[in-house]
Amino acid sequence: MVRTDALKLKVQLFCGDEPAIGPGKAQLLEAIGREGSISAAGRALGMSYRRTWMLVDTMNRSWKEKLVETTSGGGPSKGARLTACGRTVLEAYRSLERQLAKAAAEGGLDALTALLLNTPRETGEAPRAPRATAATD
Repeated sequence: MVRTDALKLKVQLFCGDEPAIGPGKAQLLEAIGREGSISAAGRALGMSYRRTWMLVDTMNRSWKEKLVETTSGGGPSKGARLTACGRTVLEAYRSLERQLAKAAAEGGLDALTALLLNTPRETGEAPRAPRATAATD
């Protein structure tokens, strides 16, 4: 998820009705890459064990190839890692986020934010009418 002052870009790609990747799943992929474990990645992100595994399962079922590969058993190879496809999807997703943020900055975001209040009015408070200025020649 990219936040540019008042603009929040949340990119989600869907496989059917299922979100195949979005900001949370991208964070999870990054955490799996960093932690080397689905469970540890979930803990690092404050997610339950069940939720973490459900998200990985959804991602693995949504792409032509698995994004996360697990290895069970003892030894140093136990855990999880991003597949080549997983790294490609994550890199492409982050690139898309950056491109959208750049496009927003170049495409009228300033005009919109110039009209935006710093904070919302109180409920029931009417907008102020623009002050009339006397025309001087």
